[in-house]
Amino acid sequence: MGVIRTQRERWVEEGLRALAAGGPDAVRVEALAKRLGVTKGGFYGYFADREALLKAMLDAWERESTDEVLERVEREGGDPRTKIQRAGMLTFSSDRLLPIDLAVRDWARRDTAVAERLRRVDDRRMDLLREMIGTFCSDADEVEARSMLAFCLAIGLHFLAAGHGDRTRAQVLARANDLLFDRTDEDR
Repeated sequence: MGVIRTQRERWVEEGLRALAAGGPDAVRVEALAKRLGVTKGGFYGYFADREALLKAMLDAWERESTDEVLERVEREGGDPRTKIQRAGMLTFSSDRLLPIDLAVRDWARRDTAVAERLRRVDDRRMDLLREMIGTFCSDADEVEARSMLAFCLAIGLHFLAAGHGDRTRAQVLARANDLLFDRTDEDR
């Protein structure tokens, strides 16, 4: 049985779907109302204006992609490498969060308030990487470099069109993760 959402949550969720599909310009009250099967006037019972909806959408994205991911990573436990992998899978492999995250990144290029929000989210993600990588790497400069490379790999992977010769993308990604996280055959 699915989670029953309030009408307000349904507006936010539909707004996030529209954002993922077409960016912030696709988040239009009339179009959302039509998809929800409600009147446009009902929107104003939950939000003062479109800007309030956009803020609520960013709040939901931030909560889900940081707070909830970090809580689940801690709750499910594991060694640091497992925690990094789980956080990455939850955030950057999800059919739900990944398209929203990429849309927010694109939006942040044109909106300074969204860019500030994205920086806060990315800082929290980098903090997790630093903490986990710091458990098996003691050089602070190397921890920072590995954290940045891991984060860039997680995001950039979705934009890279290059082939890998006779290797599959999965093989190259696995090897890159082995290098970044000092993983050996025994660790896998």
